[in-house]
Amino acid sequence: MRPRASLALRLALLTALWVAGGLTVVGWFVSGLVIRQVEAAFDARTAGLLDAVAAATGLDPEGRPRLARPLPDPELERPLSGRYWQLAGPDGTVIRSRSLWDERLPPPREGAPPGEAVASDIAGPRGEPLRLVQRDVVPLRATAPVHVQVAVARAPVDAEIARLRRRLALAFGLLGIGLVAVVAAQVVLGMAPLRRLRQALAEVRDGTRERLGTEPAPAEVAPLVAEIDALVAQNHATVERARAHLGNLAHALKTPVAVLRNALAAPAPDLATARAQAEELDRLVRHHLARARATALPGSARAAEVSPLEVAQEIGRALARLFAEEGVVIEASGDAAARVRVDRQDLAEMLGNLLENACKWATRRVQVAVTAEAGSVGIAVADDGPGLPEDARGAALIRGVRLDETAPGTGLGLAIVADLAGLHGGALTLGRSAGLGGLLAQLTLPGRRAEAAP
Repeated sequence: MRPRASLALRLALLTALWVAGGLTVVGWFVSGLVIRQVEAAFDARTAGLLDAVAAATGLDPEGRPRLARPLPDPELERPLSGRYWQLAGPDGTVIRSRSLWDERLPPPREGAPPGEAVASDIAGPRGEPLRLVQRDVVPLRATAPVHVQVAVARAPVDAEIARLRRRLALAFGLLGIGLVAVVAAQVVLGMAPLRRLRQALAEVRDGTRERLGTEPAPAEVAPLVAEIDALVAQNHATVERARAHLGNLAHALKTPVAVLRNALAAPAPDLATARAQAEELDRLVRHHLARARATALPGSARAAEVSPLEVAQEIGRALARLFAEEGVVIEASGDAAARVRVDRQDLAEMLGNLLENACKWATRRVQVAVTAEAGSVGIAVADDGPGLPEDARGAALIRGVRLDETAPGTGLGLAIVADLAGLHGGALTLGRSAGLGGLLAQLTLPGRRAEAAP
């Protein structure tokens, strides 16, 4: 199986994307807030300079604007210093600061509210960006307003804003890297128990450790560890059962093989004895194979639900052709919605043995009836043969016991059915059929009635 990207790497990338997006939004908001504060402070200083110029503004006897007193800022007199003022009288006369040299500020802005300061950005005498604040003031003993303009270069505040942006970007970048690093470290530390469990599981596979339960695990992983230990224990039990079956088979085959060898090695081979031992070998092999398969499969996986009526009908059609010369009729009926939780092959083997046994002893009829009850499904196989006495029914379920040596068979059919039924949580009982008078084999298996069954 091709391994996917590392879980730690994926979590780190997702965290990096989330942190980058979140910090970008927060940084944009904080940066905008700080920049607005800086610009507001800059506008406040420029407005203070405007107030100083307005307070010094007056009119000469001829009604032209003038400064009644010198301004405290010497930069307003140094040519092209970046600080400028300009006065426009009611008669259109304009006076300006020496710092403007031979340049002028833009004419008064039309539509501005009277007496209210209005700020805007303009280009200065040398093309530099300026912040212009202007308003109309009425000097003392004047009847018409004078338009006062003050402009200050934006270069210092723009440099300060750029510096703040760089510092905020650096701060948020370092914060994001730190957050991603912390998350990555948490993921690495959090995955440490899984790495230890992986190493412990490798030791279990190598045989140096029996189970994972001795390895401490977090509460979230502890159920997984318990399930793995249960699976390992189940596999060990399956292996042990396989070894036991192999030993039993070897022990059971030892004597028939020796007898067969002696019968064939004699000067006059005893074919009757050899044939009997060959049949015994065949019986033993089939018995142990069925037993090994029956004990291994149910615990290995959860069986799917199977329709017993469908399986019984299939087997009935096959056996009807086999026993056609004897004139045996097989009838299968019952609840088509009944479902049993049994492996289909196991169910076919159980029903096959029951139906074959019934066909051997039946006179003319064999009936199969399927019924569903609460939590279980019953499968009744009845024939119109001689049946079994009550005291012989228990012996019929013992492996290898043949109540009639003249009839063909190995004595394993009913025993295998009983074993398989018990391993699947069911049971097999023998009785007498009230309708046909012969043997009644009642097989009970765990199941239910499927509501949506056709």
